[in-house]
Amino acid sequence: MKFIRISAILAGIVMAPHMGADAAYPVYPNRQVAYPSGAVAYPTAVGYPQNRAVVQQTPNATSAATNSVVASSPTRITGALPRIGSTSSTAGRQYYQPADYDRLADSGLYVGLSVGYSAAVMGSMSADYAGEQNAWFVPGAFQDADFDADGVIPLQVSVGAAINNDFRADFSYLRYSGLSYPGSVQTYTGDGYTTATVDGGAITANATMLNVYYNIDAYTGYLAGGSLRPYIGLGAGISLNTIADYVVYDGTLYAEVPDADLPNVPAGTLTAVKDIYAYHNGGTVEQFAFMLEGGITTSLDGGIKMDFFVRYANLGKVKTSGSIILSQTELLADGQGGEYEAPYDSVFHYTNWTESGRIGMVDVGVRLRLQF
Repeated sequence: MKFIRISAILAGIVMAPHMGADAAYPVYPNRQVAYPSGAVAYPTAVGYPQNRAVVQQTPNATSAATNSVVASSPTRITGALPRIGSTSSTAGRQYYQPADYDRLADSGLYVGLSVGYSAAVMGSMSADYAGEQNAWFVPGAFQDADFDADGVIPLQVSVGAAINNDFRADFSYLRYSGLSYPGSVQTYTGDGYTTATVDGGAITANATMLNVYYNIDAYTGYLAGGSLRPYIGLGAGISLNTIADYVVYDGTLYAEVPDADLPNVPAGTLTAVKDIYAYHNGGTVEQFAFMLEGGITTSLDGGIKMDFFVRYANLGKVKTSGSIILSQTELLADGQGGEYEAPYDSVFHYTNWTESGRIGMVDVGVRLRLQF
């Protein structure tokens, strides 16, 4: 028993210097050790890393203790961080600015209002009854007649929400007005074409669409230092297209009897017609409509987003009801080689004779979106 106690005491005496020396130095790689100047460097022992740094330190008044752990000074990075999407890096890391990113990101529900200007109006009216027998009796657009656009200002109201940071969707109501049947058309005479004038025929289109937009900054990067975000969009829906009643007037004199034969024609015989008015009843049709849009988004105060866009909208056809009432003045022979206007107007009614044309618009505009 005494032998065991004596052995334990001797073991403690032998191990004490090593345990005391290492008690303040847990095993951490790359640590820096400070000890008084002139001291013997620690020998390499089991449990201590081979690559630790040893620092000579001269004792002074400010040195609180020897054999203390001295923390290495970290490298500090100062100055403004790179903008979003920047490839600049420091110490192998890439930096972003979440504030800018979140400022332009779509989030939650929103309502939008846009106003634009139709920079180009595509489409024309033509006579669907061109192949009917004696169709040339009725003045109309026998050659394509481009729409008359008088300052078309499309207005749009939308309600939507962000799907994620890249996609958003909305339901919109889009209205076009200021569009009309052309002011003149080329009408058929039986052996050629002549100009007929048109009065009326205002056109309006009311389209409801479901639209989806995708932010493409993943491909283009942010523009203008991160203040603009490009996007594309497409939509589809139904357009209710209406054309008002209009009158096509053909002032051509159509002779039934050559002038040389007038003296030989009995009195009361129809010799010519003139001043032909064709009263076309308007109509309303439902058509499939779609749109393609591209633009850029920026942010205003108060959670308001502003979109600057270019949009192509195809609204389908506008079409009359097919009812045409024709009125013309007749000239009758007087039996003496002359002729006179009949005391009545000849009136004819045509049904299922329609005129139609497809409408396409290229708009530029701005949209304000209030996010909730």
